Amino acid sequence: RSSCSWSLEGVDPNMAWSGELAKPESEPGSVVRSSAGAVGGSPSCGVSRRPVSPSQSDDEEMEAGPLPLQYPSRLGALPGREKVALYCDNLLRGCKAEDANEAMSNYLFEKLKLKEKWLGVWKTNPELFFVNSEEIPIPYVGVLVEVTCEPPQNSSSHFKASISVAEPFSSNIANIPRELVDEVLEELGHSVPLLEVYPVEGQDSIVFDIAQALDIVRFFYDFLWRDWDDDESCETYAALIEERIKLWCDIQNGTIPAPIAHRFRKNLEKYKNMHLELIQYQSNINEEPTAEEAVECWKKYYELIMLCGMLKIWEDLRLRAHGPLTPRILRRRKGCRDDGKTVTHIVAKTMTAEMVKDFFTDTLQQHDNLNLALDNCYSGDNVVIFPGEYTAANLSMLTEDIIIKGIGRQEEILIISDPAHESFVVSRAQNVKLMHLTLIQRGTIDGIVVVESGHMTLENCVLKCEGSGVCVLTRASVTITNSEITGAQGAGVELYPGSTAVLEGNKIHHCSNFRTSDSSQGTLGGINIKVVPAPQLKMKNNHIYSNNGYGVTILQPSEQLSNTAEGTVECAAAGDGEDTLCKLMQELSLQMSSNTLEDNVKAVSIVNS
Repeated sequence: RSSCSWSLEGVDPNMAWSGELAKPESEPGSVVRSSAGAVGGSPSCGVSRRPVSPSQSDDEEMEAGPLPLQYPSRLGALPGREKVALYCDNLLRGCKAEDANEAMSNYLFEKLKLKEKWLGVWKTNPELFFVNSEEIPIPYVGVLVEVTCEPPQNSSSHFKASISVAEPFSSNIANIPRELVDEVLEELGHSVPLLEVYPVEGQDSIVFDIAQALDIVRFFYDFLWRDWDDDESCETYAALIEERIKLWCDIQNGTIPAPIAHRFRKNLEKYKNMHLELIQYQSNINEEPTAEEAVECWKKYYELIMLCGMLKIWEDLRLRAHGPLTPRILRRRKGCRDDGKTVTHIVAKTMTAEMVKDFFTDTLQQHDNLNLALDNCYSGDNVVIFPGEYTAANLSMLTEDIIIKGIGRQEEILIISDPAHESFVVSRAQNVKLMHLTLIQRGTIDGIVVVESGHMTLENCVLKCEGSGVCVLTRASVTITNSEITGAQGAGVELYPGSTAVLEGNKIHHCSNFRTSDSSQGTLGGINIKVVPAPQLKMKNNHIYSNNGYGVTILQPSEQLSNTAEGTVECAAAGDGEDTLCKLMQELSLQMSSNTLEDNVKAVSIVNS
């Protein structure tokens, strides 16, 4: 892809005070789907104004009405390569982003002109009917209707459907009044966005083809289209769509770990909601906005830009293993205390005299909360943790040179991540040590330990990963000794360009366990090295086993692999491949001695990125 453009169509804050107010892209008739799940239009995102609400007694639930079955979606079952062929080779071949809507309209027109009338289910936002639908969550209001398609007046406009209530009256909301449905349709002029209508089963083959076509177009606007696409300067829009199809497939088949996929979807949904919020805010501004309104408009606009930028980064194929890793620690470093003293922070669920007998009481602080202890740390302090289960958001903001050490049985000193936070352990300290601890990652996205800068030592620790393993970013360094890393969805240790790692006496196993049948996605193995500039790695007496892939994977740009076959070289290869590997290991300062690999795991591979 070419470089990203940062302007967003329809949300230019200048419009707020120029008199040219931005209008929602999801106007009636638009095929852009709203955040509520219904397709476009002010009905889907308008303000609720109905004098009724879905009601139920204490022992009665909303019952589904006798709606007929709609054709099931078959698009989700297609393999990724077939989706790519469908959109990139057929519908959008040679198409630019600004021509995508026209291409979709032309595709639908060819299907719809074969059948003027058919039966379908109109599914729309409950807020169109109910003052408050939050007390009883309703995904949509569905009504059986007779559909008459209205071809667009030109190829660049969108389809609408003329609908009327079919007999007998049927809805998924058992107690919705027929009069209310008639009133709403009357206000809409009996015209709704076509993609809000789902053909029902049992009609002829032409209607079946229409149902499939609508499914294909809905998928495009739900998962592949972005509001900023019209501003992209890429030459071939189909190539961009192919990347997004791959991203969608990676999420569906588990190649991208579930927590990361959830985070991506959450941010995409947040972007859509914020986009509509900004449009609505602009529409409510008078021609002469107040200073407060202008500032708020700009604030929303730049928040939207930041979300847009993050989503664009996420779509980059090279960052799929763990999502974007950008510096997140903005807290200033405190440094040492003015008096030069250091403090030992004792963390325990229950404190006893026996616990503190070996410490100097004049430099001792006692806590039952690990987060509080970390918040009171200055450089040079020690944090001593006794057996128990702890969480601490401040582990994701380590800036001081401290030692965090467990006392007692390692398996009883459990530090568990907080799923409400994106990160678990993140450090920018010059020298921080974690010793004799068990770290358990639950629900967070980034690496279980991320070293953004400076140096971190992990000694005699157990790291039970759920997302990625230990990630060492550019110019950062890590020393891991006598520790265990297991369960990472990516590699157990990820070394970014220009980083340094010393690994000695560790166990790295059951990592890179992507749930996918694509063997190329499982090559990260125990340790993954990203080249240019080259990181440095020293390994001694490590036990690497039961990982999906290789012991050590070296990921380098394709232009540097002129002598390798198919972009991969294994340590067992002979001739030019072996020479290339040996030379690369020297260039990387890769030192390996006395390491053990089991279960037929190959030692080192070079992978073409």
